[in-house]
Amino acid sequence: MEVSFSDAFKKTFKKRIKSTTVEPEFWARLELFIIDPYDSKLKTHKLSGKLKGLSSFSLDYNLRVIFYFTKEKPTKAVLIDIGNHDEVY
Repeated sequence: MEVSFSDAFKKTFKKRIKSTTVEPEFWARLELFIIDPYDSKLKTHKLSGKLKGLSSFSLDYNLRVIFYFTKEKPTKAVLIDIGNHDEVY
């Protein structure tokens, strides 16, 4: 699956994740996400309420990545936010 990063995601990633101990885990989880977005280790789920239409997967107990799937074929995932539960929800 192809994955792209929104400008907002890039900015947030640089601020919250880049050059931290979490960065290697992000890249490992992203690799897993590309192979199978619904792998049980990711705990991928659809969101509701104000985030309806978006989905989320977990990096660890607290960190989440918010994304959506495009409707075009082949399907592509666009990552739009990353952070702890309170930051992204």
